[in-house]
Amino acid sequence: MRLRKIVQLAWNILAHSKLRSWLTIIGIIIGIAAVVSIVSVSQGAKQNLESRFSDLGADLLTISPGFSRASGFRGPGGNFGVASGTDQDPLTEKDILAIRTIPNVKIVMGQVSGSAKMKYLGETGDVTVTGVDTVVWKDMTTDELGSGRYLTQGDAYSVVLGHRRATTFFDKEVQLNRQIALEGKIFKVVGILKEGYNDNAVIIPLNPARDMLDDIEDDEVSSITVKVADVDKVNETEAAIEKKLMLSRGILKADDKDFSILSSANLRSTISETLNTMSIFLGAIAAISLVVGAVGISNTMFTSVLEKTKEIGVMKAIGAKNRDILMIFLINSGMIGFVGGLGGVILGSVASGYISLLVSGVSNGGGPGGGFTRMFSSTALSPELLIFAFAFSIVIGVIAGVIPAYRASKLRPVDALRYE
Repeated sequence: MRLRKIVQLAWNILAHSKLRSWLTIIGIIIGIAAVVSIVSVSQGAKQNLESRFSDLGADLLTISPGFSRASGFRGPGGNFGVASGTDQDPLTEKDILAIRTIPNVKIVMGQVSGSAKMKYLGETGDVTVTGVDTVVWKDMTTDELGSGRYLTQGDAYSVVLGHRRATTFFDKEVQLNRQIALEGKIFKVVGILKEGYNDNAVIIPLNPARDMLDDIEDDEVSSITVKVADVDKVNETEAAIEKKLMLSRGILKADDKDFSILSSANLRSTISETLNTMSIFLGAIAAISLVVGAVGISNTMFTSVLEKTKEIGVMKAIGAKNRDILMIFLINSGMIGFVGGLGGVILGSVASGYISLLVSGVSNGGGPGGGFTRMFSSTALSPELLIFAFAFSIVIGVIAGVIPAYRASKLRPVDALRYE
C-alpha cells in the first residue's frame, strides 16, 4: 500500500472520532505546555542568576548578623537573595575596624538598610533605603551609572537611584539633579544607575540613613561588605575574618557564632543547586501529565482498533499486509502526538510569557521575594526547547500506539470479518 493512502486512512480514523481524539490531544497539550513553561522559566532564572552574579564580582564577601538563619547576599549599594531575620547581636563599627587589620582585605564597607517613605511631586511610595560609606562605596560597588555620578566623600543629602525607581516608580520620571523627600528630608538626585543594575536602589550616605531608619544605632551596620585584594585567596580570607570576628566579639565556640560570611560564589552555587532541584521536581510533575496523555493515546488507539476491526478484515482480504495495518495505526497515533505537541508548544510559550509578565509585575511593585522573585522575571524560550518538546510529543504518540497497532496488524482476516 502506498504511503499516501496509509496517511489518508490514518487521518480518516482521526477525523471520524473527533471527540475522543480531541480529549486525548488536550491531555498531550497540557503535558507539553507544562514542560515547556517550567523548563523555560527555570532556564531563564538560571541565566538571570548568572548575569546578576557576574555583576557582583567574585572578590566580595558579605558579613551578616545571625548564623543559622542567614541565607541572603547583600551586595554593595544594593541587595540580592533571601533576607534573613535574626535576634543576634548586630554588627558594629568595631567589627569593621577588626576586619581592616586582616591581610588580603582591600576595602571594608558597612551599610545599613531599611524601609522609608519616598516622596516626589506629591506622590509617595515605600522603598528600601541603603546607607553606604561614601568614602569607599565608589571603589566597592559593581553597579554602573547611567547618568550623573556616584556618592562621594562630602555628600550629605545626596541620593543615587536605581533605574526603575527613577523611571517608573512614580508617574513622572525622576530627573537628575531633582529633589526627592525621604522620611521628610530633602535629598538631591546626583546619580541614576543603568538598567539591570540594582534597579530598585535608593542609596544615600550612611549617617543620614542611620538618622532616618528606626532601630539602627549610631555605630550599628546591617551588613559588612569586604573586597579582597587577591581573589585566589578569598577562602583563606574568609576563614581569617571568621576567626577575627569571633575573637573580637568574644565568641569561644563555633556553635555560638552569631554572624555569617557569604561569598557570591558560594551563594551562586547554593541557589543554582536549589534551582536544579526545583526544576527536576516540577519537571517530574509535568512528566506525569505526559504519561497520563500517553495512556490516553493507547486507550484511544485500542478503541479505534476495535471499531475498525471489520475494516481491517476487509483491507487484509483485498491484499493489505500486516505492515500496512501497522503503519496506519502508528501514523494515526503519531498524528495525535503531532497535534498535541503543536498545541502544547504554543500554549507553553504563551504561559511562560505570562508567568514572566506576572512575576515582573510583582517584583516591580515591590512584592515579596525581592531578588529571588526577580530571577523568575525572564524566560529562556529557546528554539531547541520548542523543537525538542514538539518531537518528544510525536515520539510519545508513536510509542503509545505501538501495542494497539501491533495487535491490529496481527488480526486474521477471517476473525476480523466475523467480529460483531
